[in-house]
Amino acid sequence: MKEPSDLRIIILGTAAGGGLPQWNCGCLNCTMARDPASGLRPQSQSSLAVSLDGETWVVFNASPDLRQQIQDNRPLQPRRLRHSPINSVVLTNGDIDHLAGLLVLREKQPLTVFATGAVSQILAENSIFGVLDPQLVSRRTVAIEAPFCPLAGLQARLFAVPGKVPLFLEEGEPDLNVEGETTVGIELTAGTRRVYYIPGCGLLTDILAARLKDADAVFFDGTLFRDDEMIATGTGLKTGRRMGHMPIAGEGGSLDALAALNIRRKIYVHINNTNPIWRPGSEREHVEDRGFEIGFDGMEVRL
Repeated sequence: MKEPSDLRIIILGTAAGGGLPQWNCGCLNCTMARDPASGLRPQSQSSLAVSLDGETWVVFNASPDLRQQIQDNRPLQPRRLRHSPINSVVLTNGDIDHLAGLLVLREKQPLTVFATGAVSQILAENSIFGVLDPQLVSRRTVAIEAPFCPLAGLQARLFAVPGKVPLFLEEGEPDLNVEGETTVGIELTAGTRRVYYIPGCGLLTDILAARLKDADAVFFDGTLFRDDEMIATGTGLKTGRRMGHMPIAGEGGSLDALAALNIRRKIYVHINNTNPIWRPGSEREHVEDRGFEIGFDGMEVRL
């Protein structure tokens, strides 16, 4: 029997890039999210925070909404005149919705940013990130599969998952489902607890499935319910797989793939504004009936 630990996880942001509502979108979900009477709460862009003691935290992906996420989550707020409980930031890829929040952390506050070599290069080649004072903000390049500790007592490991380069680096048609330093998942272990955060994944390979088997919790890419969702809703021209995200439902979807892995808690995050699982209906019921949870901003998981 597993011993309990003090692993505490807060979903800071549950939505995919653009959030819910997206600023220029009038789809059903976005319209509902703008109406307080609808019951569909606005959701900020993808990010997770983890702590072992409730005092010191690591943030996984710094979304453009990070300032508001700190405001909405008291554990991440300062305890004194100049202070932050945020000890470190770990990045899973170079997407704008995972990097831009670093600029919010520019106010002379010490912390460490962990990333793969490919993502570290993106930061180094974009001079705007120079506002993070190098005397206070250290950048650590982490090799794939190499263990490191973003917090004392919390071991992390970055591992490759199928994906593609960030949109702003695409030249022509990118290679899809490339496994390397461009897109990674994060394995967290504390005591006997084993947790995964995978906000972007193009394909659940046999190797990845074996890794996730019997995990205590998996926070997984829930971008689109169906692969052609954005085309069908008239909000885009690309499939989910073309964007580097496997769908929830349908052939090769994450719902069937993850359901077979005996994972204690399966939680969808990085959910696009068009995804019907945001609101009550058959799609949401189908996901929940299969034992999955649909994340929301401020959701807390303790293991």
